[in-house]
Amino acid sequence: MSMANKCIRDSFITLITLLLFLASGVTSSCQSSDMKDVKLVRVDNMHRIDIFIGDKLFTSYQYPENFEKPFLYPVYAPNGSVITRGFPIEPRKGERIDHPHQVGLWFNHGSINGKDFWNNSSAIPAEKKGSYGHIVVSKIVKAESGKKGILVVMANWNDNDGNTILVENTKYIFSGTENSWTVDHITTLTAENGPVAILDNKEGLFAIRVDRAFEMPSDQPLVFTDDKGNPTTVEAIDNTGVTGMYTSSQGLKGDAVWGTRNDWVILSGTKDNTRITFGIFDHPDNPGYPAYAHARGYGLFSVNNLGQKSYDPKQESKNYNLEKGESMNLYHRFYVQSGSELTPEAANLIFEEFSKKY
Repeated sequence: MSMANKCIRDSFITLITLLLFLASGVTSSCQSSDMKDVKLVRVDNMHRIDIFIGDKLFTSYQYPENFEKPFLYPVYAPNGSVITRGFPIEPRKGERIDHPHQVGLWFNHGSINGKDFWNNSSAIPAEKKGSYGHIVVSKIVKAESGKKGILVVMANWNDNDGNTILVENTKYIFSGTENSWTVDHITTLTAENGPVAILDNKEGLFAIRVDRAFEMPSDQPLVFTDDKGNPTTVEAIDNTGVTGMYTSSQGLKGDAVWGTRNDWVILSGTKDNTRITFGIFDHPDNPGYPAYAHARGYGLFSVNNLGQKSYDPKQESKNYNLEKGESMNLYHRFYVQSGSELTPEAANLIFEEFSKKY
């Protein structure tokens, strides 16, 4: 092939790639010319940091003393629709009131040195608290506004006696355009006082509990059991306005997504007469990649890199052991878009961009 023909071919491929990108329905945060300013506002007396994209509230990083972990709550789509469940902080009429530990957008796990950090909440009786752990923010390292908002926090993963098992260093990177908002969640977990065993467990890892509009319609009550055998019944309620549907990078839909490994999982629905899609993206450098989808029709949407046999009994248990001072890094992206459907092709582009970024 002549040099001239090669240049024509390469230019044509570049043009086709660009046209496919623009046609895919993605309003990616990597389109820097459309980026909105991000503002972080500390409200220290309320244990909260508000994050604004332009002049709109995206979410608040909250670390109240009466909860067992920090979380982002509420979380909004760019059109102004809230996408997180209100319960247990601000219950809304008609929503489910199960699983009080599922609040906002959060990060934790079900078995760290035998302690359950996932299921802990005010609903656990005092006499059973010894089996659980909680996460305490120790320092707000940085809260920086700009074209990207940067929040860096330190937190201790403690047992019920206050002994620190893991030290968490997490960076949140917030960015957005008019129609799409993104938070990259980058965490380093370090064994603080001795060896740490992170055991194969389905309860994890990076998760959001969604508003009723984004649940999948169901007319049957459901019962879910945690690893201690404790059952939780999720009652069937009115399906008016319930429009959620999961799609995975494997091309699976709905309930079929649960327990499968994926580069990404997205959840689409309609609220306030607006089509909204949000997704969680894994990273190739994560342990356990690709992550298992812990995505339930009743509104729990999570991906878990630290479970395997707990999702697929045919697999071996996948456990991780950290020696004192040893660390584990984990990278995840949460993305939300309003006004148009996020297509699988567009989701693949977001995954590729995120994969190369860190």
